[in-house]
Parts: sequence; C-alpha cells; structure tokens
Amino acid sequence: MTEDKILKEASAYNDSQIQVLEGLEAVRVRPGMYIGTTSARGLHHLINEIVDNSIDEAMAGFCDKIEVTLHSDGSCSVRDDGRGIPAGINAKVGKPTLEVVFTVLHAGGKFGGGGYKISGGLHGVGASVVNALSEWMEVENCHDGKMYTERFEKGHVVREFREVGSSEGKHGLYVRFKPDATIFEETDFSFDTVYARMREQAFLNAGVKIIINDERGEEPKTATLHYEGGIRSFVEYLNSVKHCNMIHPDVIYIRGEKGDLTAEIALQYNDTYADTIVTFANNMATIEGGTHEVGFKTALTKVLNNYARKIKVMKPDDKDLTGDDVREGLCAVISVKLPDAQFESQTKAKLGNSEIRSFVYALVSEKLDEYLEENPAVGKAIIEKAIAASNAREAARKAREATRRKGALEGFSLPGKLADCHEKSTELTELFLVEGDSAGGSAKDGRDSRYQAILPLRGKPLNAEKKRLDQVLSNEEFRSLITALGTSIDENFNLANLKYNKVIILSDADQDGAHIRAILLTFFFRYMKELILNGHVYIGTPPLYKVQKGSKVLYAYDDKELAKCIKEAGKGYTLQRYKGLGEMNPEQLWATTMDPSQRKLMQVTIEDAALADRRITILMGDKVEPRRDYIIENADFNKPDNFELPEGQREGAK
Repeated sequence: MTEDKILKEASAYNDSQIQVLEGLEAVRVRPGMYIGTTSARGLHHLINEIVDNSIDEAMAGFCDKIEVTLHSDGSCSVRDDGRGIPAGINAKVGKPTLEVVFTVLHAGGKFGGGGYKISGGLHGVGASVVNALSEWMEVENCHDGKMYTERFEKGHVVREFREVGSSEGKHGLYVRFKPDATIFEETDFSFDTVYARMREQAFLNAGVKIIINDERGEEPKTATLHYEGGIRSFVEYLNSVKHCNMIHPDVIYIRGEKGDLTAEIALQYNDTYADTIVTFANNMATIEGGTHEVGFKTALTKVLNNYARKIKVMKPDDKDLTGDDVREGLCAVISVKLPDAQFESQTKAKLGNSEIRSFVYALVSEKLDEYLEENPAVGKAIIEKAIAASNAREAARKAREATRRKGALEGFSLPGKLADCHEKSTELTELFLVEGDSAGGSAKDGRDSRYQAILPLRGKPLNAEKKRLDQVLSNEEFRSLITALGTSIDENFNLANLKYNKVIILSDADQDGAHIRAILLTFFFRYMKELILNGHVYIGTPPLYKVQKGSKVLYAYDDKELAKCIKEAGKGYTLQRYKGLGEMNPEQLWATTMDPSQRKLMQVTIEDAALADRRITILMGDKVEPRRDYIIENADFNKPDNFELPEGQREGAK
C-alpha cells in the first residue's frame, strides 16, 4: 500500500465513524460536560444534584426535612419528606415515571409541565446524571400511601420498578448511590464540603431542616442545620466569622415579589475595608454574580447618594460616592427565585436574565430608601462609612497619580526587575512571580524566554487584608506586579489589558513560601478577583525531593511520590531535600517546575466565594484569636510536610 493511500484511508471520514450513544452512555463517556470535572468538586456535585431536587420540593411547599447520610461503604443517601415521584407509567416513553426521571436526560417536572414553578435544577440534568456516574443506585419512593423501589447499576435498570407495600405513613424520596470509582479520581466524600453546602441551603430556605450524618470512622457524627432567620442569619454568620465590629446592630432585610419573581436581600455594614456580596439564583450559588447583583449594586449606589444629600452630609454639587465607596464594609446576601433562570454556563456561575435586574433595582430603590427614612441613625452611620471610604479612595487616586508620574502604573514603563518574554500573543504567555533574587536569577536563566516572563519579589509584600488601597499602592512589590500585569487595579481594573495568560506564583515549599503565596492570593482575591474567576492564577509546585542513583535522577513533589521514586531507584540511591528554589540550578528548575510538559501547576479557583472570604479574613485579618482557633481546629500537625495536589488541578500530571 502506498503512503498516499495509507494517509487517505487514515483521514477518511464516513458514516461508520459516526457514533450514536444511547441513554446515559454519553454521560459516562464525557462526564465533564455534565458535572464540570471528575475531581472532588465533581464528586460532591452528585450530592448537590440530588439534594437540589429535594430543595425544589421545599420551595414548592411540600418538604421541610432533608437528611443526607455518608455511609461507611462509600455511598451517600438523601431522604426528604416531600411528595415523592408519581408512580404511574409515563405515556410518552411507556416506562414508570420514576425510571424515566433516573434514566432519561432532560426528564422531570421542571420543563414546563407545571410540577415546579421554580427550580434550581433545570439547567443541570440532575438525577439521571448521578445515576449514570454511579456504580449503583437504589431508589425508594413513597407516594400516595405506597412504597416503590428500583435499582440501577451504571445507569442501567437491574431490578425493575415495583411496588413493595404500604408506605406506613411515610412520604417522600430516598436515593442512595455509590460513585463509580472508574469515573472519579477520588470517591471519598468530605464531610466539611457537604456541611458547607448544606448550611448554605439551610440559610437560603428558612425553616427547612437539613440533617447530615456521617457513619464513617470510629465515631459517627451528626449535624442539624435549621435557620428560621433565613438569609438574615446568613449575613449574621458571615459577619461573625470576620470577628469585626458592626456599623449598625440589625441586619437590613428586603423582600419583594412581582409575578413569578421573588427577591430576598439581607445586608449589614461592618468596620472592615472589603465587601462580601454572596448571590444566589434559585438556591444556586452564582459566584460570578449576574443581573441580580448588578441591579442591587446600582440601586444601592443611587439610594445612598440621594440619602447623603437629603440629610445634607453631601452638598448637591459634591461628587457622587462611587459603588466602591458605598460597598466598603458591606456584607450582603442576595437570593432571587425566578422561572426559566438563564445561566451563562453549565456550572450556573452567572445569572443572565435581564428582567431580574430591573426588578431588584426597583425593589432595593424603594425598600432601602424607606428603611433609611425610618432609621436615620443607621443611615447616617452608613453614609459616614462611605464618605470615609471616598476620602481613602481619593488618597489612593493621588497615590496612583503619583506613581503614574513616576511611570510605575503605566503600561509604557515596565518594572526594571521584570525579565519579559518575546511572545506578543497573551494566550501563550506566562508570568512567574518568584520569591527572592536568587531563585529569580535561576528562573531567568532556566526559562523559555519566548513566552515565559520572570518577576522576582524581594521580601514579603504587604498583607492586603489589613490595608486600604492607598497603602497597598505604596508598596513597591505590588506596584511592580500591577504594572507587569497591565490590568491596573480596583475601579480601573481591565481584564482585557492582561499581558499574561498564566500568572504563576512560584515560592519555596516552606513556611515563608506559604506565607508569600497567601499574601499574593489575598491581594488577587481583594483587588483583582477577576484574575482568579477567569482562571489566570496558578501556583507552581517545585519538587521537595531529588532521588539519584548513578545517572538516573527522579524528582518527588510529595511524600507519596518520594516512596515511589525510592522503590523505582532501588538500593544505593542518594536523597536530597530541597529547602528552597535557590538550591536548584537553572536546568533543574526548568525540568522540574517550569517545563509545561513536566511541571505540575495548581490552578486557583473560587468554589465558594463566601467561604474564601471567611478564610482569608480569619487567616490574614488582624484578629489573632480566630486565626489561632482556626489553626487549632483544622491543622493536623501529625501530617508530613507535603504539598500534594488534587489530580483534577494538575497540569502535566501523568
């Protein structure tokens, strides 16, 4: 056969190459399309999908108790006291309705059939996806006084739907499933992760009781979550973990309805400099905000400016307070419910419905204005806080102007210590933030200068959690970083001007290195959050160990890999533990930490913006006691000193 013929046949595209995946096969072949990832995040998404169905029952007014149990065999069960699933035969498919719900994509009571007016699970495909990605699933359905069961394995029916007798007064749905270990990178559920999500749902659905049981381990544990105060309790909780002082004692609560639209907003000001705004649509966390957040922010700025002039704290011709001014120290939770919620991604990160923006704007404009009129002391305290923020913003502006005159924040003048790359296409470029001049020198010599830039950081930058923007801008390291990135900062931040696609923090694998990472991540979180939200921030992971036997050299990034390397090397090896990046020569640094084909990068994400905010406040804030308590409660000092990465967040991991 000639070479041309081989190539022609290899490139042939015909009918036989078109695959048709039936039923839930598509989910198992491409799970990431349905749950985002097969890492720990995707694993816990399975629980969320089942619980979301129970929450939908609660929102419809038919469920007030949900019980989640983590079983010792690795399975998870969710039980609610809702209506259960209708027990008849679906006319369109000719199968039991329960079987249809758990085996057919886009089947359920949320697609215009009238079963659910409001739903958080419409955009996802819920129960059927969980079934497809489970080794097995058992369903027990109590409906209209009778109990029905069905069993599935990998999405297929193995014990057909059948009635097993009276429900004995019980009603609702019980689903137990075991994630498929051939699909997921890990199948061990985290109690803390489940607890955080369930606590969030309990806050959002006032009066609903959520019980979490963990039967694993020597001592089973149970937690009950029940908040009659709803999102008001949520705001109180968020502020309590900040260990800050309140500007006004009571949480401001706003609620309104218009047709099928409902909005709840709770807010309270504290004496910190950062704002915390957590948003939800149909009980789904919208970590990137959306139209409901825009409506709230716009109304808040308008109302407070008008009120400041009404009480004559500001003159008619004074400059308006900006959005940043009126949000300094704000803690707010926004929860909207609406039919046909439109999200900008499968992960429901950002709400896109235009009608909700005008609805929230009008609601906040009216109700917040009324509240301030009725509570003048609260209104005055909020305005004074905003004016103080405005004065600080003006100081920051002057600091920016001063640094611009010196060429520090302008794109024309790059910091002198930056070793830039040659590539002009941002998509291909990387910026390494390297701890110290010594490591910076090795990184400069070892890099691929075509697309890798190096910015050495001398010493530790300021802790941005404890400083206002004008103080942050006075720090040389941060000014150099802002200039190098090209995005500017704060109200002038523009992601479109980002000069590097990947911003990689590269520090030593010791306490000082961890502190520098935390400081930089705090800065990005507070002042350049869009960098994280859009997936531009990474942590580089240099190896901890070098194992050598003769000419054979192996690198280990954690203790698990060290054990493997030692086994592979056999007797007679030498072991070196790296104390810092400066101990590596340029060739070693390239081979282990900078070469895209070999390195391991951890992408920084914000799974839960509220949780991230709480942890940063506790760990980087100026209160010692909560930081000490958090470390005592969460640190395991018996663990070896390693930095093992989740498989789903590794770049170049084999």
